[in-house]
This record gives sequence, C-alpha cells and structure tokens, in this order.
Amino acid sequence: MLNGKRITVVMPAYNAEKTLRKTHSEVPHDIVDNIILTDDASQDRTAEIARQLNIKTFVHMENKGYGGNQKTCYQEALRVGSDIVIMLHPDYQYTPKLITSMASMIAYDIFDAVIGSRILGNKALQGGMPLYKYTANRFLTAVENFIIQQKLSEYHTGYRAFSAKVLENLPLLENSNDFVFDNEMLLQTMYFGFSVGEVSCPAKYFEEASSISFRRSVIYGIGVLHTAMKYFLSKNKYRHYPIFNPDGKKI
Repeated sequence: MLNGKRITVVMPAYNAEKTLRKTHSEVPHDIVDNIILTDDASQDRTAEIARQLNIKTFVHMENKGYGGNQKTCYQEALRVGSDIVIMLHPDYQYTPKLITSMASMIAYDIFDAVIGSRILGNKALQGGMPLYKYTANRFLTAVENFIIQQKLSEYHTGYRAFSAKVLENLPLLENSNDFVFDNEMLLQTMYFGFSVGEVSCPAKYFEEASSISFRRSVIYGIGVLHTAMKYFLSKNKYRHYPIFNPDGKKI
C-alpha cells in the first residue's frame, strides 16, 4: 500500500514456469497487497508454480490470447478492491524493481497511468532488443505521435500501471483479444482524457523471455496503425468506433 492506495500486480502468463519464481522474488512485497496471475492455458507448470508461491491464480481452460488474458487480470484486480493495478509480465523481461516508482506516480496523483519505456535511456538495443523490432518501434511510435498528437517515447511496452478509475472507465471489452490490445488500451487511456507518465525501463531479451514472431509483429504493426486512425477519426468526429465509445462494454 502507498498513500493509502491498495496495489495489485497482475501477471498475464503463458508458459512462464522457467521465469515466474525469479520475477516473483523481485516484486516489492512490502508495498504490493495482491498478486494475481492468469494462466492462458499454458502447456507447462506455470499455474502449479504460481500456487506454490501463494499467488492468486486463474486458469483459462482454452487460450484466449494476450488481450483476453489481460481482461481477466483487470477484472479480478478490480474485484479485490485494488486502487492501482500494475501489469508485469512473468517472463522477467521487465524488472519488477520499478513497481514502487510506477505505483508512486499514481498513488500521489501525478499521473493516472504510467508505462515503463524501453526507449527512454537508450537501453533497448543494449538489452538485446532485435534491431528490426527497435526500428519498427521507433517508426510506429513516430507515426502514432503524429496521428494522435501525443508525445510518448513508445507505445509498445508491456509494462503498465493504471489507477482503478482508468480501468473502470475504459471500454476494455471492446478491445481485441490479441497483442494489439495493449495499443488499443493505451490510446483509449489518452482518448478519454487520462494522463500518462513514463519511466525509463531496461528490458531483457533472452531465450525464456516471451516474444512474438516476425509475422505476428507485422500483423501487430498493421493493427497499431489501424488503431491510431480510429483514434483520429473518432476524435475529430468523422466516424465512431466501439473502442472509443464511452458507453462501450467495460469490465
């Protein structure tokens, strides 16, 4: 708890048995009130290990996708009365040691949401990010900043913190169940007037860390550009889309 705010860490998991213990060991348990893991029909011992670690665990019997996994995570986090929810991948790609900093920025009402940026600090390539992913990240971020008239260092990090108010007011159930969910959610956050802060976050790329294929990356990139155009058209009242409808389905 920070400044009287209850903090929950959610972990959308898929085949994370090799890295879950390490990730969990670095979570700042002195301030984190709850840890929730959703196992998206893993084929390994992820759920078993999570329960051994006394993590509140939910298991999808069928794979619902990365976005579908997050929907369950956020729903359960709100169900236990969280004030701040931090999404942390259990593959140890992002350091849990930044949880305190990210949560503080929300607990003390500086921002409504905070992302861990791999681009700030120029550490991405040093951490092993493939050059094609780094180049695509910079290109897509520049295009999105231009289209939606914002100024973030990146839109594609999987390390995020949100106030409960943000989660309760975004039409998250209108979003994709695939990887573009992250981008849709971040653009929704800004579209509905919530403030977004950034912290510099080193990221690690290694064999056990999850990563999508080149083909899935291309599909994701197309989805990102499509989402940015939806934002632009909705903001300027040219067209209306469910993901930017304040009356859309919420968790």
